Amino acid sequence: MKYPQFWLKASPRRKRVYSILAVFILSLLVTLVGALVPVNPGTAKDISDQLNQTLTDGQSQGTLPLDIFVNNFSLCLLMFIPIAGFFIGMFILFSTGQAFRAVFEVQMASDVVTTTPEISIATTTIVFVLIGVGAVFLLEFITYAIGMTESLWMFRRILQNKWKRELKWLIIFIGIAAVLLIIGAIVETAIIAIQI
Repeated sequence: MKYPQFWLKASPRRKRVYSILAVFILSLLVTLVGALVPVNPGTAKDISDQLNQTLTDGQSQGTLPLDIFVNNFSLCLLMFIPIAGFFIGMFILFSTGQAFRAVFEVQMASDVVTTTPEISIATTTIVFVLIGVGAVFLLEFITYAIGMTESLWMFRRILQNKWKRELKWLIIFIGIAAVLLIIGAIVETAIIAIQI
């Protein structure tokens, strides 16, 4: 197999960065494809109701940041499984795209999106929410890309019989994933608390 020149000339660390970037872009595309696939109205309502119930339960029990972190981190840990984690991650991201679509369709069907709210929202609040949503989105997708990329690297190292050296990177990347997802859960909870 012929590799491009930029890959052949890259250091091992740079190759990891390239790999994570490639998986990140692929993750975005898979999520977009999931969002473009039509969802049955009944299924859309079920998904939306389930997400709303999870949100309501977490807020009422005061465990929302922990619930968000545990959910995202457990999914992310699955993505670290050698080779299988990549495919599990892509399935999860495709399903995430479908969940976005489902929530959007339910809101459109109930006329929530198309009606003009009677409350006034400060521009700074809108900017804060948009930055927060973008930050959470970015943190989660980078984290998932790290997990899926490491699953591929670990599989490659297993084939090369160099898996013991790769364990160091696995532990480092799991730690980075945990930190990013904790930050993401805190920011996501703050955004939800604003309740636009």
